[in-house]
Order: sequence, then C-alpha cells, then structure tokens
Amino acid sequence: METVLVQVQSVLVTTAGRWLNLTDKIADDLLLRAPAPGEWSACDCLRHLLDTERDVFAVRLRAFMAGQDIPAFDPDTESHDYGDRTAFQLADDFARHRSENLALLEQVGALDLARTVQHSELGPVTLAQLLHEWAAHDLMHTVQAERALMQPFIAGSGPWREYFRDYDVALASA
Repeated sequence: METVLVQVQSVLVTTAGRWLNLTDKIADDLLLRAPAPGEWSACDCLRHLLDTERDVFAVRLRAFMAGQDIPAFDPDTESHDYGDRTAFQLADDFARHRSENLALLEQVGALDLARTVQHSELGPVTLAQLLHEWAAHDLMHTVQAERALMQPFIAGSGPWREYFRDYDVALASA
C-alpha cells in the first residue's frame, strides 16, 4: 500500500503542470470570469493557491519539523496583491514555489507523520493531517477553477445542459 507521503506527493506534483497548461491555453478573459457573483474565478483560485504555497504550507511544514505551533490563515485578510500579472505569470510563480516546497517535502519521513503541533483554531493536528489537507486543498481549488471555466460552455450546450446540472451554477441557483 502506498504511504501518505507518496499519495500526497503524487497529487502535489501534478498541480503546477495543470495550472501552467490551463493558463497557457485558455484566454485570460475566461480565466478571470467568475461563475456567479461572489464566487471565485479560475484566476482567483490560482491566486489563492499561490498565496498558500508561499505563506502557508511550507511555513507549516517547517513549523512541524521544528515542533512549533502554527497560526490560522485567513485568505480574506492575508492575500497578496498580484497587480496586473497574467494568469500564466501567476501559474509560473506557483510552479516555482511548488518545486521548492516539493523539495522541502522530500525531507519528511514516515516517522515524521505523527508529529503533532497546536493549530491556533483547530487544536492539536498531526503532520499527516496537514499533508492530507494540502493535497485536498490543491484538488478542491483546481476543481473549483475548472467549474468556473465550465459555465459558458454549459450555458451554450443547448439540450445537453441538463447533463451538467451538478456543475451548472445557473441551474443550481434556480
């Protein structure tokens, strides 16, 4: 059976490539389009992933290895201003940070997974739990971004639209 480390790494190693491909091939106007008012566009998801790659997961991983407690992260108040950077530039920056963080993750061994620290909001957490959350977080926001990208295609699919009911923002709010 694969270890947690192998499973997590297998997810984390794919994310940057997915984003580089999406942002290289898909026009920025589609990447910037929110699926509905108040929801994140694909580019918003990418910015958030970049924020957490820079300021959350590597920081927390280092804290676990040093036996230090970890603070909560509030994406509404702790996000960076990326100015007028294109989606591809954001994805490229994300890829660079992810590569550095994967190298950091290589230093973690199976015995480290049981390390426990205090999270300022959640209480005691283990390194294994953090790694599961990191992989789930990657996948969640990539799926969220792809759902945003789907909306104009779903809306234009005519009689097939019903097949997309689970992903159709307009039908879900009706």
